[in-house]
Amino acid sequence: MRRGLNLLAVLMLALLLVAAPANAFGKRKKSSQLDTVQTAYATAIRWGEFEQAWQLVDPAYREAHPMTELAFERYKQIEISGYTERGSVAGEDGSVVRNIELRVINRHTMAERSLRYREQWRWDPEARRWWMVLGLPDLWNGE
Repeated sequence: MRRGLNLLAVLMLALLLVAAPANAFGKRKKSSQLDTVQTAYATAIRWGEFEQAWQLVDPAYREAHPMTELAFERYKQIEISGYTERGSVAGEDGSVVRNIELRVINRHTMAERSLRYREQWRWDPEARRWWMVLGLPDLWNGE
C-alpha cells in the first residue's frame, strides 16, 4: 500500500513538473503572438496602411462600427511621422492596454501635431490570436 502511495506521489510530482513548463510555454507563446500582432499593427499605422491595420481589429468591433470608403479616404489626408509606445498595462481580464503617442502630419497644410491614444488588445481563445478592440485611432479628435 505504501509503495503504491509513493508511486502515486512521484507520478503527481512528475505531472506537475511537466505541466508547469507547458503552462509557461503557453504564456510565452501568447506574449510572443501579442508582440507580433502589435508590431504588425504599429507598422501598418506608421506606414499609412489603415486598411491593413483594420484587419487586426476585433471582428465584433468591425461589425458594430463598419468603416466606409470615405473614412479610409480621410486617413489618406494624413501621414504618421512617429509612433511611440508610452507604456502598457495588463488588465485583470487578460487584456493589454498600450498608451501610444502619434505624430501626425496633415498632407494639405504640412502641419504636424502630436496626440495620444490608447490601444486595447484582447486574447481570443477560439481564434487563438490577439485582437485590437478599440478600432483605429481617431486622428482628428472629434474634428
